[in-house]
This record gives sequence, C-alpha cells and structure tokens, in this order.
Amino acid sequence: MAIEISTLEKLYLDTCRKQGILPNTAILSIFNKAQVKKFHEEQCILEVFLDHLKDIDFHSLIKVFMEIDASEINAVDIFHESSCALNGSYALSLMRAIKQKLRVVDLQDFSFGKDFLLDLARRGLTCQVLNLNFSHFRKLNLIGKFMQMHTLNLDFSTSLTGFQKDCFACMPNLMCLSMCETRVANLWTAIAALSKLPSLVELRFQNCLCCKDTRPCPASSGRKANGRTHLTHLDSGLYITAPSNEGRVGADDNTRTEEMLRNFFSLNNAIMNREVQNATEYSSDDSEVDFSCQQQEYGFEELLSDAFLGWNGQIDVQDEVSFGTSLAQNEVDSSAGAFSSRHISAFTDVVLKKQFTHHPSPICFEKHYREYMIASLPHLKVLDNVPIKNIDRELANVVFAQYFEYLPYKRKHRESVVSILKEREIKASHTHVKTSKSKPSSSSGKSQYFYSRSLCAAKMGSAAWPLLQPLSIFGGNSGNESRSFRPRQFEYHPSNSSLMVFGTLDGEVIVVNHENGRIVSYIPSLGAMNSVLGLCWLKNYPSKLIAGSDNGSLKLYDTQHMPSTIRGMSCSSCSFAFDEFDQLTSVHVNSNDELFIASGYSKNVALYDISSGRRLQVFTDMHQELINVVKFANHSPSIFATSSFDQDVKLWDLRQKPIQPCYTSSSSRGNVMVCFSPDDHYLLVSAVDNEVRQLLAADGRLHLNFKIASTGSSQNYTRSYYINGRDHIISGSCDEHVVRICCAQSGRRLRDISLEGRGSGTSMFVQSLRGDPFREFNMSILATYPSSQSEIVKVNLLASSEEGNAHAFSRNPRPSNSMGG
Repeated sequence: MAIEISTLEKLYLDTCRKQGILPNTAILSIFNKAQVKKFHEEQCILEVFLDHLKDIDFHSLIKVFMEIDASEINAVDIFHESSCALNGSYALSLMRAIKQKLRVVDLQDFSFGKDFLLDLARRGLTCQVLNLNFSHFRKLNLIGKFMQMHTLNLDFSTSLTGFQKDCFACMPNLMCLSMCETRVANLWTAIAALSKLPSLVELRFQNCLCCKDTRPCPASSGRKANGRTHLTHLDSGLYITAPSNEGRVGADDNTRTEEMLRNFFSLNNAIMNREVQNATEYSSDDSEVDFSCQQQEYGFEELLSDAFLGWNGQIDVQDEVSFGTSLAQNEVDSSAGAFSSRHISAFTDVVLKKQFTHHPSPICFEKHYREYMIASLPHLKVLDNVPIKNIDRELANVVFAQYFEYLPYKRKHRESVVSILKEREIKASHTHVKTSKSKPSSSSGKSQYFYSRSLCAAKMGSAAWPLLQPLSIFGGNSGNESRSFRPRQFEYHPSNSSLMVFGTLDGEVIVVNHENGRIVSYIPSLGAMNSVLGLCWLKNYPSKLIAGSDNGSLKLYDTQHMPSTIRGMSCSSCSFAFDEFDQLTSVHVNSNDELFIASGYSKNVALYDISSGRRLQVFTDMHQELINVVKFANHSPSIFATSSFDQDVKLWDLRQKPIQPCYTSSSSRGNVMVCFSPDDHYLLVSAVDNEVRQLLAADGRLHLNFKIASTGSSQNYTRSYYINGRDHIISGSCDEHVVRICCAQSGRRLRDISLEGRGSGTSMFVQSLRGDPFREFNMSILATYPSSQSEIVKVNLLASSEEGNAHAFSRNPRPSNSMGG
C-alpha cells in the first residue's frame, strides 16, 4: 500500500524534532497543497522551491524524499528562481533522493557554483525535464545518466560555446532540446554531438517571439493569430516577421529594406560599439564550466553591433587609408554615426538576418544553417519552432550537396580504415602476381592515390573535434629550457618534413623541429631587425633562407652555421645583408633560387639577385595602393603575382620587363594576399572580409568564388592557402576565430575549425596559416590574442582530440594585423 501524504508530513516533523530544528513553513505548505490536489482527485505533484529552503532544512527533507517512490505522490518538481546561498551538494542530494518520481528540475539563474554543475554533468539525474537556463557550461559534457530525460533547456547560457564528444551519449529518450542565445557556432561539432540523440525530434537555437517551448509555432504554417504577420525564412535559417502580404525577402526588396534600415539608424543615431568582454582569465584546469565573466543577456543590439563591427561613427578614417581601404568622406558621417547608401546596400542581408530573430545563437547566422541541420538530422521534425515538411527535407538535401562536402573527395559514406587497408593489401598482392603481359595496375582500377584519399576521408569522418596542439618550443642557454616567443610569420621547410622557421615580433628568426619542439637554429635580433614579416626558404639550397623585417632589413641566412641554443652571439658570419626595402611586408624566392622579390607599404616591388647580393631593379607604381604580398610561381622562375589593397591582383613576367602586367583581376575589396597552387594552375586570391576567389593562372579568369560569408568589418584581413596539393584550401581572418576548409574544385565547405580559449569569449584570432606540405589535412595556424601575444597551433584533422579542445588558451587582447601573408 502506498505511503500517504500525511505520513510523509509526519515523517518530516519527526525528523525536524530529532534534529532540533523548527519545521520550514514552506515545506509544510508543499504537503498541504498536495493534500488539496488529492482531495480534488488531481495528480499529486509536489512543487519544491529551493529559494524557500535553508541548508538546515535539507537533511529532514532528504529523509522524507527517500520514501517518495513508495508514496502516493505522483511526481516532484524542483524549482529555483532567484539567487540564494545554498549548498549545491545538498540540492543535488535532494534531487537524487527522489529517484524515479523526479519530473521537472528548473534551475534558472542559479548560484550553486562550478562543483554543482560538474557533479550534475558527471553523475546525471533521473528527471524528465531539465531546465538549466543561464547555466555556466562552457563545453557541454553531460556524460552522466539522464535516461528518463525527454526535455533539456539551456537557453541564455551565454558561456556555452560547444559540445564535448560524448555529451549526449546517455540521453536515449531526449526529444526536445533548446539552446537559444548560447554561443554555439560550429555546425560540424554541433551535428556530431546531436547525432547521438536517437529520439531528438524538436530542436532550436532561436525561438519565435510567441513560443515558450520547442513545439511548432502556430505562425509557422501561415498567419499569426492576429492575421497581420507571418514568418519569412532567410537563407541562413533565420526568420523575420513581415506583413502578411509580402513574400520572401530577395533582390526586389532593396528599396523597402533600405528605407527600413534608414529609419532604424535615424532612431538609433549610431551603431553601438562592440561590447568589450571581461578580460579575467579563468584559472581552473577544468574547462567544462566557466564562471570567469559576468552573465549577460545580449540580444538584438549586441548582435547588430557585431554585424557592423568597425563601421560605426568612431571609425578612424586615416587608419583605413593607411591600409589601402580608404573610406570616402561621404561614406562615414562621424557626427551623426549614419551609414551611406553604399554601406546600407552592402550590409542589408546581414542586418535583415539579425534584426528580426529572437534570441539566436551564432550558429543560426551560418549560411544554409537550416538546410544543414535538416539534412544532417533525418529524424528531426521541428527546428526553431518551424515544422520540417517533406519538401523542406528534399530541398535541404539539395542545398547540402551543393554547398557542403560531407567527406573529402566526394565520399558519400564513412568507410572503415581496416576495410580500406585490407582492400589495398588484396589489390597489391594481386598486382604483384600479374605477369609482364598483364595490364598496368592503374588500368585495373584503384590507384595508390585513391587509397590515400580514402584513408583520409575515413579518418577525417571520425574527427569532428580535430587535434589542436600548441607548438611548444624548447631551447635555452642549456639547450633544453622551454622558452616563450612571439611569432609573427612562419613557413614550413620545402623538403624537410620536420622543420619550420618562424620570425618573431622581436626580430628573432628561429628554425625549429616542429615534431619535437627542439630549436635547430636560432638568430637573435641584435637590434638589426624589428618584426619579421617576410620568410622564404631556398629550394635548391635547403639550409638557406631569406628573412625580412618591417624596418626594411633583408638578410640571407645559412642555418647550418647557426647555433641551436639561445645565447648572446654575433650572426655576421652566417648571414648576408641586402639593400633595405622600407616598410617591408613580403619576400619570395623564385623557383631556381636565383632571384627574390620584396614588397611592402608602397606601390613598388624590388627585385634582388641572390648570388651577387645586388638589388637589380625597383619596379615603381605597379599598383594604385600598397602591395601587401608578392609571390613567384612555383615552377616558372620569371612569373610572379602581386596583390594590392587597390583591389587588383596582377600577373607579371620578368622576361617582358614588367611595365605592363600580363593581366589584371579585380576584387570588390582590398586584396590581402595571393598565392599559386602547387602546380601553378591556379591563383588563390584573398581580399578583405572573406572574399576568396580562385583564378586560372594562365589568363586570370575566375574559376571559383568560395562565397564565404562576410562579417561587415573593413579590417577583417583574410588569408588563404592550399592544402593537400591543390585539393583543398584553408582560409582564416584576423577578426574571426574560425578556419574554414573548402574543396578547391567545387567550393563546398568541408569543415570549420574554431580556436577557443578559456572562459566565454576567449577566442584566438587567425593572423596567418599554412598547410603542411607533407601531411594531408594537417596545417599550422598563427593565432593571436587581443594583445601582442601570439602562438603557433598545429592542427591534425585526421586525429580526434579526446577532450574536444586539446589546449586551453589564455586570454589576452587582440591586435589588428594586416601586414604580409
């Protein structure tokens, strides 16, 4: 026979008497309300508000709740609505004492601390509904047992940036998940985590204005109840409210949109400055939870501010001119903080997407976000309060195939590495026993190149969280001390797979074995160089390299004659100085190691003879603005390309005395850099704010526009390079903490890599990057903090990080970096 409510109340009173404490009237009220529900033949549900409890109340209440499963109580709901000083371990013990009849746990804006969250995440709960709004999770890692839970709400958890690998592995019955206004941004890690929820049918990262849960919004199927508005779907997956007689926002709506924006800006007078986040570093080694910064309820204004980063009335016009991206005086009205027609036209799409959504997470602003989620989660029925119909799923699959690459090299399904190796071995053995009259193995089917690609696809398919490792460098006066440097530029060695050279902000040049972190050669600055911006190895003389600094210094070094330990010494015996090139940003050696070129903050390019050490010529006025990067072709010693902030890329031929370029190709923004594909078939051009294009090197025709979303920042300097030969490209920008990997033949996005530090908002930003020429899907990223500190991070896309973030980065301020490649 079930224990009656009155018996539970008596047990509570007896326990209080034995403990020598007064019964809590709020607890007695809970039992009285349950008795009333029983009298009216309603479900007997105990509603416990932790706000009404003190620490001394828990012992007695826990003893009562241990009997709940055998009582006539149908369910227990736990609520916590305001900050109060309670012991988190007591609260968890109370919840776990209830066992199977724990229904709802609603802990909004709680203040139990880090240990409470970690214990909750690691041991789990038996509740059916868990509301953790405003939680401090940074990397979600709910690895405990949540076997009965069908609804999880993490809205407004502004510390939450992503997921650990197995964070949803023990939630087989989770059907509804809400994460509005979090900082989740990466599509790939989100899908890798969410795909482990077999019962998930309702998901949202943003919500409709009228919706309080994840169910379909009535407005999603047509008009709202008032009959005057409806939802309009944008390309990114965001929704806006619009008059019901208007259709989908498109090119024909420019006039109406510009008028709307002008009205908005006139009301606001100026775009808000981007919010400066708390710089306090979170010192704990545990990165799952973050209490390092004050929680904030950022909404429309913050999102809009982010969209227009760098375009408010406070823009330093003179600084923009110095970077070759001049703003005409009529473009910025600094007194009114208003936008010109050109700016409104350029950012219409961004503003529209950010103006009418409600509590969106950053992931919602990813291009084709909705289609990606629908195509990747086949069992999902509702996304962001909008039901998914059959036609939506068909369209999503088409869009996914057009813009995304599920696996590299057009692989449609994940394969087992073991089966690929077995197939390769069988084929190799069959090829070995063929007679001399047999056809070549290449004609019989799959080549070795096919198998290497297959292995890469198989390994990368399991690495949603790639391995990120900082380049730890050892080498001091004793040769084995760890030493911190401030890298500013780096290059892999062209023939030795273990070597890398990097130059520092302090003028040092260091050759390091990046596999073990040991310094191979070290060159101190000796006051001769400032920041090293140009580095280039000689191909035919692998121990030699050219280094150039921003003060114009240019030197040839022979690393065989350089020491491997850090100590005061003179490098005059192992270096040769060339004539200086003022304000240098880039140097590059031609394919036969006879010549090199230099560019900088001028319209000129200098040509040097390496053997004689002479400057042969200065080509003047090659562009209308400064030339940031120059690159020789990889195989033609007389062909080179220049990229300038005048928006032009030009190809030149030394045999024609470069007075006129072979051709000119223009971008819509200032060009940050250009590089040749390893076979010289293509030119990869990177302009400000993610404008990345691939040209045919022969005549400059556009081969591919990668269509990476812009941020709206005029100082978002973008750099792109090839990896895996010319199969893929990697692209990153100095205002973003993301590196994008795209197929170089189709333009489809393969993966995004996020660089994150500790605490919310502690991202590192991409200053430069290079693909490893010897290892497929390996690269290194020169990541910077908001201060002058920087770090080289090695990335292996074919290996998984068990923790989802192999390195915890410290937090520092971010610089603006436009110089060089």
